[in-house]
Amino acid sequence: MLFKQEHWDGLTDGTITVAFRRWTRPNAKAGRRMRFPGGWLMVDDVRVVDGNAIAKADAHRAGFASLAALHAQLDELGAGDVYRIELHYDGPDERVALREDADLSDDDVAVIGARLAKMDKSSPRGPWTRPTLDLIAANPGVRAPDLAASQGLETLAFKRDVRKLKALGLTESLKVGYRISPRGQRVLDQTAPP
Repeated sequence: MLFKQEHWDGLTDGTITVAFRRWTRPNAKAGRRMRFPGGWLMVDDVRVVDGNAIAKADAHRAGFASLAALHAQLDELGAGDVYRIELHYDGPDERVALREDADLSDDDVAVIGARLAKMDKSSPRGPWTRPTLDLIAANPGVRAPDLAASQGLETLAFKRDVRKLKALGLTESLKVGYRISPRGQRVLDQTAPP
């Protein structure tokens, strides 16, 4: 479940406690945690509702200034039932602390290098981790579609790869594009390009 950046602060500070989505099948389940750029959310309840019966107060709880703004977003989402998702902030994203941790031993760098080599080996297109890290390091804040195109990749495939690097704490998402984290820079500095 994706949230627009304008809602991240409200999800983190607890002012947004409900979301509405139009789905053909539920894409969230009560009792599950999900990550968003501000940390973790816990899904408390998911149910189908009558979109025309959503109260103005619920639109505000979802981070919208008006019911019209909420309905406009629902209309952008296409066909399907309207789902009401009750949720709450469930802690910070541990990747934030991880990406800031650049105090790595040679063994730490070797372990990360082995993880990257394993990702490269399992990729049908061959080694991609170092070229992607180098590309991001050379182009901080450049839009993902532009970076993907420069590699001859579809944007979604490129973003999926960057998420794998982000999970290791090597990259950081910006409002537009990405940058190498301090941890990622340490790995780049300590490992030779292929």
